[in-house]
Amino acid sequence: MKVVLAGAGAFGKKHLDGIRNIDGVEVVSVVGRELDKTREIADEYGIAHATTDLADSLALPDVDAAILCTPTQMHADQAIQCLDAGVHVQVEIPLADSWADAQAVAEKQKQTGLICMAGHTRRFNPSHQWVHNKIVANDLSIQQMDVQTYFFRRKNMNAAGEPRSWTDHLLWHHAAHTVDLFQYQTQDKIVTAHAIEGPKHPELGIAMDMSIQLKTERGAICTLSLSFNNDGPLGTFFRYICDNGTYIARYDDLVDGYEKPIDVSKVDVSMNGIELQDREFFSAIREEREPNSSVQQVLSCYETLHKLEAELANS
Repeated sequence: MKVVLAGAGAFGKKHLDGIRNIDGVEVVSVVGRELDKTREIADEYGIAHATTDLADSLALPDVDAAILCTPTQMHADQAIQCLDAGVHVQVEIPLADSWADAQAVAEKQKQTGLICMAGHTRRFNPSHQWVHNKIVANDLSIQQMDVQTYFFRRKNMNAAGEPRSWTDHLLWHHAAHTVDLFQYQTQDKIVTAHAIEGPKHPELGIAMDMSIQLKTERGAICTLSLSFNNDGPLGTFFRYICDNGTYIARYDDLVDGYEKPIDVSKVDVSMNGIELQDREFFSAIREEREPNSSVQQVLSCYETLHKLEAELANS
């Protein structure tokens, strides 16, 4: 399977590292903003083609799929561009930064019938998979999720500490992980959603602190705290308060409510959530089936984000 990767930054490298462990997949082109740096990445990973234009990559012979790790504001247009070119596409989270754009991608996927998957990695982390498997087996039922998404990002830098060409967003990017996961794990529809935010950064123009409350139809609740001001341990930490135990997920690791580690090494073929996400994408293409985290499955997440954005605008 011949694959194009667009966005050769910190997260793009995580996908390239994961794909190295997957048989039968070859990255044939990498797309970046600066050609010299993109060529360096291509050389590092043994990729023959480097370009600054996604269209160049999509025009290569026999390209099957594309993975988009580009700036958020480009996701929807580029996803549609890939689908129009007859190429299956995985779009890193978020699928879009507006409800209209998310709907447009979903509609294009329906028209083409191609695989279009959003990179909602939390569905694939072994820690969250372990909880999900217990829920599906009726061993657990979520009463509450308490989630903290904390970064120290007062300057526009990426995960590798390099300057970003675009501005990140607590709501449309980081909250999307939790909003989708809450619906996925409770297997229920969000019927109540509220948000408040702190002051906007004078240069970045985005809120640096945010609080979100969610409730499902059957009564499960979620409290999500997000900050770009947190000078401490960075990342997202999920506390599942269930009818049968409490569990805390930290990316691919899981402990119980008393910090006792839970072995999740046998949950899937890898402990790398990004690799597992990519494996699902490629498997769905080969098997001609809808993938977990398809654009159709995650669309309701973006509808909820849209409602939260409207509430924040009117507050």
